Amino acid sequence: MKSTPAPRRRRLSRRPARRRKKPPQTPAEGEGDPEFIKRQDQKRSDLDDQLKEYITEWRKQRSKEEDELKKLKEKQAKRKVTRAEEEQKMAQRKKEEEERRVREAEEKKQREIEEKRMRLEEAEKKRQAMLQAMKDKDKKGPNFTIAKKDAGLGLSSAAMERNKTKEQLEEEKKISLSFRIKPLAIEGFGEAKLREKAQELWELIVKLETEKYDLEERQKRQDYDLKELKERQKQQLRHKALKKGLDPEALTGKYPPKIQVASKYERRVDTRSYDDKKKLFEGGWDEISKDSNEKIWNEKKEQYTGRQKSKLPKWFGERPGKKAGEPETPEGEEDAKADEDIVEDDEEVEEEVVEEEDEEAEEDEEEEEEEEEEEEEEEEEEEEEEEEEEEEEE
Repeated sequence: MKSTPAPRRRRLSRRPARRRKKPPQTPAEGEGDPEFIKRQDQKRSDLDDQLKEYITEWRKQRSKEEDELKKLKEKQAKRKVTRAEEEQKMAQRKKEEEERRVREAEEKKQREIEEKRMRLEEAEKKRQAMLQAMKDKDKKGPNFTIAKKDAGLGLSSAAMERNKTKEQLEEEKKISLSFRIKPLAIEGFGEAKLREKAQELWELIVKLETEKYDLEERQKRQDYDLKELKERQKQQLRHKALKKGLDPEALTGKYPPKIQVASKYERRVDTRSYDDKKKLFEGGWDEISKDSNEKIWNEKKEQYTGRQKSKLPKWFGERPGKKAGEPETPEGEEDAKADEDIVEDDEEVEEEVVEEEDEEAEEDEEEEEEEEEEEEEEEEEEEEEEEEEEEEEE
């Protein structure tokens, strides 16, 4: 392999670098002139005076700004103090308003509790009087009474009792127990008095249990009577349905039986009355169509019979198609022509009737087609609106 020659190194010259010659300096113009020096000092003094004026003016402006800033800070501090006082007054006013509201709510609640207590006391007195009257009454009266509805609210007392919440019932229970269950005053009683008090409480318990048993038996009897009345009502409704030709259980349900008043295939607006539709779907369509056809026939018949009858004019001159030796007017020829005219008029009337019926049927079909197209357009518009709403929600 051939060896590559080493790169040659440049030899550095040891010669000193040549220095550039500076131009000769000339002395400043008028450097040693006293007038020039005086003018320079005058310029410096003028600049110093101008600078001092600027500094004094700046200090005056700065002092004015500091005074204004100080006034603004004092005003801000006063405003903060007044705002704090106003907030304190507002908080005090709100606190007084809240206390007044709470106090009014408590007073209202106490008044309601007192009114309920008075009302329950009156109800308890009435109940006690009713129980006493029931005990005193020997003969049997009606097993149950129907309470009249309250004229003001439109609800009976039982309905109002059912509409009460659990909290209201618990509160009324506490109020009623507060005056039914009287506290026992047994302080300072001896053994004999305690025995008497216990005997009195035992008699009261026996009395209350007896009343409870009587009320339970009365409730059982009322339930039995209600079942019997409902069964009688069902029997009456079954007989009524059979008389009308319906199913026996048609009138015993919660709702009356359904009546088909329109066909599900009808698409036009039906302006007929309920009785007309009921008769129609009970099988009266044939009769209605027959009546309408009969009416049309009578109208056309009256129109035909009331027309003006006129005979054809006689032929003056030689009769067309006359052969030699034939009379001018053969006998019976005019009568035959009149009969032929009558038959032709009848055929024309029948054709007019048929054409009118066909036109009515075509108009009905066109109306149905237009209504179907309108309904399809409405359905398409509704679908588009629903799609737009779904897109907006998304």
